[in-house]
Amino acid sequence: MSMNLKLFGNSGLRVSELCLGTMGFGSEWKWGADRATSQKVFDTYTNAGGNFLDTANRYTEGTSEKWLGEMVAADRDHFVIATKYSLRDRAGDLNFAGNHRKNMMRSVHESLRRLNTEFIDVLWVHAWDSWTPTEEIMKGLEDLVSRGMVHYIGVSDTPAWVVSQANTMAQLRGWSQFVGLQIEYSLIQRSVEPELMQMARAFGMTVTPWAPLAGGALTGKYLRGEQGRITPQSARLGERAVSITKKVVEVAERLGVSPAQVAINWTRQHKGQSIVPIVGATKPAQLEDVLGCLKFEIPTDAMNELNDVSKIELPFPHKFFSESGVLDVLYGGVKETMKDRRFGE
Repeated sequence: MSMNLKLFGNSGLRVSELCLGTMGFGSEWKWGADRATSQKVFDTYTNAGGNFLDTANRYTEGTSEKWLGEMVAADRDHFVIATKYSLRDRAGDLNFAGNHRKNMMRSVHESLRRLNTEFIDVLWVHAWDSWTPTEEIMKGLEDLVSRGMVHYIGVSDTPAWVVSQANTMAQLRGWSQFVGLQIEYSLIQRSVEPELMQMARAFGMTVTPWAPLAGGALTGKYLRGEQGRITPQSARLGERAVSITKKVVEVAERLGVSPAQVAINWTRQHKGQSIVPIVGATKPAQLEDVLGCLKFEIPTDAMNELNDVSKIELPFPHKFFSESGVLDVLYGGVKETMKDRRFGE
């Protein structure tokens, strides 16, 4: 079993088809893995051909970055390290958080020090702070790229209109554009599809979903009465989520695979969309199970079942565009004879 490589967004960067999330490298948050176990998780991933590693300045108070730097030190240039800035490094100090240039530069220097590297392959804006002007963010990121401190940039947890504004501005000014979009996406969380996913496709961005297993809910363990980090009040354990999880378990049993593998492959099998799921684990066995998703594809009939049970109500104007009367007057009553060739459909 070996991973294929794919291009990362509208760039020439080659990344593996699954990204290893390292938020659980370190026990500072009371649930992660110790150093030895984290190394085993890392080795399991790299032995399967993985080269794409995701971390952040904030993860386990910096331990994730530090350990990751140690793990890749022997062959740094082989790996694609993606880290993030925006979340606080010091409580109670506004300038140690946010998207602004001061925090950006400070945070990147600190990440470079912890990772013990001269450059960051992909720097994500971790989340939109709603205060910092878009021009300040994009010019600051361009400066980091031009200095060789960062190679590519991506954006996470940010409204579609903000990302569109940022990439259009960068394109017109000859600056680096966001080539990746990191968002929560799973069978349980599909609200990103009408706007964020479509925007990413239009800009040629690779989507790297976080929580593709909905925090473990889609493994089916909560249906079995097992405990985890999800609280009983979470929507991930609500009526809709339980119905979706039961269908995932049913499909997995029918295919002879695990529910986790089905849930991950559902995110990967999107026609015309570049998707690289982020998979995390605190035990090697968890990751070994997930890697089994590389051995098969979900059949069309099963994909349709999963899509049906997890479908969302489209917001305006998307629902408006699906109404028969609108379709008739907008497409002259012959839309069904047309195919959209822009995205390989």
